Amino acid sequence: MAALGRIWFALVTVFVAATINFFLFRVIPGNAVSALRCRSCTPQLRQALLERYGLDDPLPVQYLHYLAQLARGDLGISLATGKPVWQAIIGPLINTLPMLLAGTLIALVLGVASGVVSAWRRGTAVDAASQWTSLACYAMPTQWIGLLVVFYVASAVGLPAVGIQSPTLGVLGAPATWELLVDRTQHLILPALTLGIGCYGQYAIVVRSAMLETLGEDYVLTARAKGLRDCTIVRRHAFGNAMLPLVTIVALSAGSVVAGAIVVEDVFSYPGIGFAAVDAINKRDYPVLQGIFLLLTVAVVLANLAADLIYVRIDPRISHGRVAAG
Repeated sequence: MAALGRIWFALVTVFVAATINFFLFRVIPGNAVSALRCRSCTPQLRQALLERYGLDDPLPVQYLHYLAQLARGDLGISLATGKPVWQAIIGPLINTLPMLLAGTLIALVLGVASGVVSAWRRGTAVDAASQWTSLACYAMPTQWIGLLVVFYVASAVGLPAVGIQSPTLGVLGAPATWELLVDRTQHLILPALTLGIGCYGQYAIVVRSAMLETLGEDYVLTARAKGLRDCTIVRRHAFGNAMLPLVTIVALSAGSVVAGAIVVEDVFSYPGIGFAAVDAINKRDYPVLQGIFLLLTVAVVLANLAADLIYVRIDPRISHGRVAAG
């Protein structure tokens, strides 16, 4: 029942987000057609476009039509290309997902390692260095980290800092699958590294705090009284329980991770969903922007829903407490 309640709450959140997404682009002055910049956009053409996209209908009618489209999985038609919005965002979305996964993995590895070592060596120079580094990365804007990576890391390691594919790839013929995979991975590393560095700081801070709290528990003191080594205590008794808050913070930071990905893609000209959003803003392609915003909102809601379900599953105290209360 608890899982069904969380799923219902997620569905309601998505509905509210879709409603806000609809009205967001209609409360601003003008509309998607009036924002078009073209020499051939005569008043007659603009009126024809308004009728074609239903923008001349009353707002309640447009809203019902919008909900009916969403129920069919239809995000509308792009004003720039005249094609379905799905075709405009599915390719960039496929490019973004590997970068998000790689960036999150880098942040988790760095954050967990830094947080555990910092808590284990509390009060030492290693702890101080870890805390200052984590706070610095947490405070720095993602675009600033990206510029530092472009200026000081890209040339040093010889990795491409722009685009998703080398311009010479496939000039002499269709590239092999392995060559294409290697080339895409090389273009992926720096954006993912930038995103990972921007997120790792908060993960390290949370892990350190959770580890310090766990190391002060009675069962850890009992393990120390038995003569167990510190590394054994950390590995067997403290590490697993200290990771529980990390599940929550990863889900809660999903929105900031997605927002960071938009900035990172713009810095590296990486053709992902963020770069598509910036391009849609420049072209005033409101249907594509509306589809991207809704898609990102649904992704964040699903991430939080997954975290809720996983947290209940891996933390027996929640289910036991619920049973005791019942």
